Amino acid sequence: MQTMRDAIKKRFSCRTYSDKPIEEKIRQRLALIINATHEGPFGNRPLFRLLNTELITTAQWRKMATYGVIKGARNYLAGIIRPGHMAMTDYGYCKEIIILQATLLGLGTCWLGGTFQAGVFAQAAGLQKGELMPTVTPLGYPAKEKSLTEKIMRRLAGSDRRKPWEDIFFIDVFFKPLPRAAAGKYREALENLRLAPSASNKQPWRVLYDTKLNIFHFFLKRSLQYKMLGIAHLQDIDMGIAMSHFEITARETGMAGAWTVKAKAPKEKTLDYIISWQPEN
Repeated sequence: MQTMRDAIKKRFSCRTYSDKPIEEKIRQRLALIINATHEGPFGNRPLFRLLNTELITTAQWRKMATYGVIKGARNYLAGIIRPGHMAMTDYGYCKEIIILQATLLGLGTCWLGGTFQAGVFAQAAGLQKGELMPTVTPLGYPAKEKSLTEKIMRRLAGSDRRKPWEDIFFIDVFFKPLPRAAAGKYREALENLRLAPSASNKQPWRVLYDTKLNIFHFFLKRSLQYKMLGIAHLQDIDMGIAMSHFEITARETGMAGAWTVKAKAPKEKTLDYIISWQPEN
């Protein structure tokens, strides 16, 4: 039986889909996952809805634009959340768990933040006043051949490349990279965090391992470009995605722990402290 750790390694950003409908038994299992209660480490509870474009009119379908990024998808996972403290981080955390479960069901997915016509999707999802829909995600069976658009986008984004371990993980101080051997039993959890998807493949997460307290501090390296474009929230979502990868792997490999916010966490002027992971032993 495949695990969620397998899904982390298997998942990729799929932008070209087969016209094969999702099998009914898969759709039913997906509905149970989506309609369950979801809560992030900071206590926010996003809602998720499966949009089936086969059930809407052709005119409505044509308006549900993804600006040519997605080809052939007939189903979309819409995520909804109300503004709140660390709401976007919880949103990314919860949605990535659903995406990984969809991966285990044999479905392709792709995070879409700024490349969809929000108003039309919001209407289809029944978005209410005061609610936000930061992303949508196509769901379906990957096509055998990638579209030219997908090939170009993957090449431009460097989707198959990840920052080296030493640029992301540190030990005790930020100028000292964490050796893989020093990560011990958390090596796989950190490696799966490194594999997390992120907007424009910026990979904004940084982790500092405090050996004295045996705790992992999570930080976010923000991009000025995203702030100027008014989409800084996408990097908060990225952090939630990375946190889910880390926690899933830790728990599946038998390492209990809990998320906690430390008032006296280390400070680094170029990074925003987000949260810490405290192992139980």
